[in-house]
Amino acid sequence: MTAVRRAVLLLMAVVALCAVAVPAQAVGYRYWSFWERDGSRWTYATQGPSTARPADGSVEGFRFAVSEDSADASQPRGTADFGSICGGTDAVAGKKRVGLVVDFGTTADAPSGERPPARRTACAVVATDATTAEALAAVAKPLRYDANALLCAIAGYPEKGCGEKAAASGTSGGGPSVGLLAGAGVVAVLAVGAFWQARRRKNA
Repeated sequence: MTAVRRAVLLLMAVVALCAVAVPAQAVGYRYWSFWERDGSRWTYATQGPSTARPADGSVEGFRFAVSEDSADASQPRGTADFGSICGGTDAVAGKKRVGLVVDFGTTADAPSGERPPARRTACAVVATDATTAEALAAVAKPLRYDANALLCAIAGYPEKGCGEKAAASGTSGGGPSVGLLAGAGVVAVLAVGAFWQARRRKNA
């Protein structure tokens, strides 16, 4: 194998390594995810807020973020126990108290031109058969839904849009490793050296 051919093959290896090192951008959706508090942790709700009927003493949460799917969804942040949310609200006969956590997310996940409000909690006092959507409406109006009853906005945020596609904050497969980049650098140096050595021999 000639030196020129070796140089060409090494340069091809550099290109291949660089292609592997660049991860594909993950595509997600910008939406409000719905969560239920189970003891000390959040679990992704298995039904929508318009059909869920929380019991007295429940804590429900909402988080606005860009997510690929339910497995990738961001949980509501901060304190979320019933006592800290509803401890100062007296029980009412014939009503139930539902603690609500509304996390408007980060500026990175916000629609263009909008800024997320500060996270808030509220204790909704509603009828015993009320749904989570009704509890949310009691403390965080205005709510906005699309034609398919998808929750689009809480307390007016965001002002527009509903579950649209957006670039996720992360990337699928993660970024290139330090070792991979270092290996590509070594190959590049060898390729350049072989190329110039071949040229010198040809011109000698």
